[in-house]
Amino acid sequence: MNYHWNWMIFWAQAPDGTGTYLHTLIRGMYWTLGVSVLAWIIALVFGVAVGVLRTARIRGLERLCAGYVELFRNVPLLVQMFLWYFVVPEVVPKALGDMIKAADPTWSTFWTAVICLGLFTSSRIAEQIRAGITSLPVGQSMAGTALGLTRPQVYRYLLLPMTVRIIMPPLTSEALNLIKNSSVAFTIGLLEITGAARSMQEFSFQIFESFAAATVLYLIINAVVVVLMRLIEKWMSVPGFIGTER
Repeated sequence: MNYHWNWMIFWAQAPDGTGTYLHTLIRGMYWTLGVSVLAWIIALVFGVAVGVLRTARIRGLERLCAGYVELFRNVPLLVQMFLWYFVVPEVVPKALGDMIKAADPTWSTFWTAVICLGLFTSSRIAEQIRAGITSLPVGQSMAGTALGLTRPQVYRYLLLPMTVRIIMPPLTSEALNLIKNSSVAFTIGLLEITGAARSMQEFSFQIFESFAAATVLYLIINAVVVVLMRLIEKWMSVPGFIGTER
């Protein structure tokens, strides 16, 4: 049986009555962008904090942060997504669990995806921050101390700014991975790009058209992210510190 191609399906009315299939995919793109941006903020905040504490030479905190990294880095993302959505509401205090379960399903899945992706990605960023800090010459930290800077000031004004410049390429990769990993959220009911494409193909039976459109949307979003991150990397570069591209 030959497959019946129909590229006009995007302008057909979706079964939910809220617009065409194209509108459904665009709404999915908005959900993907929302999840990715908020999760990226969480990942940066927690990743930087944990990465710094892993190099702070405070034994108790170092072990705690190492455990944090190993926990979120070694458990599969899909398992973590299910744990946050199905298990956490049952183990937190009953009032909080009832509030989570009683919330609007769309927003409940949205915030679950944001928290899960943010913490999962933060563990990877934390390792990059730790590696970046330890790769810097010891003399930079000693010079800051000699100038009268406190330990937090050494991190703020010397170590972190240079570390971020070093790890910009892997940070770009993490941003792209985060956007792609957001597709896992469709398993708990969030109609982001992948979920919207799956919904479209289930109702229209146009499988190739649905996922071709999803592929194009991911490529566009990731291309924009790559350009932005390269502009930021160029803006932050220090002449003579990191080699420029030839």
